[in-house]
Amino acid sequence: MLVDSHCHLDFNDFEDDFEDMLARARENGVTAMLNAGNNIGELEHQLVISEKYPFIYTAVGVHPHNASEYESVTAEDFIRQAGHKKIVAIGECGLDYYYDYSPRDAQIKILKEQIKAAQETGLPLIIHNRDSDEDMMNVLGEEYAKKPFGGVIHCFSSSQKMADFALSIGFYISASGIITFNKSNDIRSVFEKVPEDRLLVETDAPYLAPVPVRGRRNESSFIVHTAEKLAQIKNIPFEKLAQITSDNFYKLFRKASDKGRYDF
Repeated sequence: MLVDSHCHLDFNDFEDDFEDMLARARENGVTAMLNAGNNIGELEHQLVISEKYPFIYTAVGVHPHNASEYESVTAEDFIRQAGHKKIVAIGECGLDYYYDYSPRDAQIKILKEQIKAAQETGLPLIIHNRDSDEDMMNVLGEEYAKKPFGGVIHCFSSSQKMADFALSIGFYISASGIITFNKSNDIRSVFEKVPEDRLLVETDAPYLAPVPVRGRRNESSFIVHTAEKLAQIKNIPFEKLAQITSDNFYKLFRKASDKGRYDF
């Protein structure tokens, strides 16, 4: 079995073949998916999906790209929404200094609000981090010192220093299709050193389709390719890697159910 620990199923990219996409995922051994939040204003649509399909979980968050649109949102807003039984995480949230679609001070502000929500609810954070390692380590470190919290660095594409820091505060590290790209030797080297009990695997669909389907719309069924590459990197059988990453998913996202035990 495999769990797609991070995807965006509410995006328009899937509106024409949603059921077929889910069927392909199940045929390829995907037993659960986490639909990460990008925009708290779209949460209702996310929940419609999660309430219909027991194996799809969701998260409430504001992506750093959208930070300037939600500067008035507070931790209490996330906490209030997080009581829903299919919301298993806060995020995705974080910092993105590659695109800088929102001012950096706005990104940091809304990130801290989501950290506060994670601290109060006990739900894990889903962290987006791109070209912002130093500020990310500073913010996470300062807030963690006030009150510990857990989470994952999703779609990891940073340095060994960032990985070591994340592991030092108990975070998980998630592999995306990036690890299959020809020029990702440094990232593969980082994953060689990540302990097995801190590994997750994801698609970030519809983005970052892995080799050999790079360039196509990504979808959860393609997680097989990323998992196969991660198994090679860790020098373990594919079946063991699938079991490890699935078990890790349920350890981190404790509110999720590995048997889809939700009735709607």
